Amino acid sequence: MEQADDPSVTLLVEKHAEYIRNLDKEKDTFEFVATEHLRMSGVYWGITAMALLDRLHEMDKEGILKFVKGCQHPSGGFGGNVGHDPHLLFTLSAVQILAIYDQLDTLDIDSVANYVSSLQQADGSFFGDEWGEVDTRFTYCAFSCLSLLGCLDRVDVTKGNGFVASCANFDGGFGATPGDESHAGQIFTAVGALHLGGGLSHVDRDLLGWWLCERQVKTGGLNGRPEKLPDVCYSWWVLSSLSMIDRLSWITGDKLKEFILSCQDPDNGGISDRPDDMADVFHTFFGIAGLSLLGYPGLKGIDPVYALPTETVRRLGLVK
Repeated sequence: MEQADDPSVTLLVEKHAEYIRNLDKEKDTFEFVATEHLRMSGVYWGITAMALLDRLHEMDKEGILKFVKGCQHPSGGFGGNVGHDPHLLFTLSAVQILAIYDQLDTLDIDSVANYVSSLQQADGSFFGDEWGEVDTRFTYCAFSCLSLLGCLDRVDVTKGNGFVASCANFDGGFGATPGDESHAGQIFTAVGALHLGGGLSHVDRDLLGWWLCERQVKTGGLNGRPEKLPDVCYSWWVLSSLSMIDRLSWITGDKLKEFILSCQDPDNGGISDRPDDMADVFHTFFGIAGLSLLGYPGLKGIDPVYALPTETVRRLGLVK
């Protein structure tokens, strides 16, 4: 095999683009049916990965926009699929998709903003939906969604920051709710929310940076908690958090690149959680996003706060 095509040293752009394009063509598979409930996020992962690969034009823009609009509920929120209940997770994914396609002006922004703001609680936290689960993910989703729409003033940002700060732990990390274990995924949502809300003063940058860089294992990959296996998705959760606190240089980038590239499927495209596992669009996006943050040649830039192409965030006037 020529080195240029060697998946251990080269990002297989053509293979990954083909893999993403074909994701909705086998609708009778178990995997397609089993992921029905999070289709909106799957579309976001897919088109954002394609945008970073500079292949967004290969996606069915009109079909995607029709799907997104079909998932909006009368409340203003979006569900994970047509006919599904609205949720903050999928509302953010829908707004992100529309932002990438420069279609935010087609939204009834007041309706979406009212839905998001209605989920904030007295302590500053947010429900994910009407059923009442609380999690720092939802604070991030609310802040990010409203920021993209220019409506962050619709919620009590100070209280929102206070709730996230209450989820901080002695090790510098953050959990899903107060007292919960630190986890790299939750740290991204906590630091991202605080960044959006102007509350990074709540973060001990050196202590958190130490905890995050300790997530790198001997293979070069990153895990989400101590003593866990590495997983490609943490290439995003950890790197984006380090980037937001200006500690990105605290991990060994070249080793992480090697780990991500070793998780590629050289035959069918896509990236998996670990080498030789089955690829999926979730890990494909986060692997490509991690490589983008590491400055991999040929990839477009990604914003570590909004998880959107830098060019999209710049177009919206949100680059700080």
